[in-house]
Amino acid sequence: MKYSIGDLIYQGETSGVHNWDTLSGSSFYWHPDWLHIAENMTGHNATTHIEASADKATKAEAAEAIVKHLNK
Repeated sequence: MKYSIGDLIYQGETSGVHNWDTLSGSSFYWHPDWLHIAENMTGHNATTHIEASADKATKAEAAEAIVKHLNK
């Protein structure tokens, strides 16, 4: 099964950290100062890196990185 952006459920932002869930229950976190997606809200366990087009990644680039990671 291939994942798409539509398969992510955006849960909002808390203290600058954005959270997405999948229907299977996986959670992914991102803060605008991080160039990675994390497995937990602290950002210490990087799951995948974001390919940013500028110095800082965007929320859309973070979501794309999650989908790319899920499709590996």
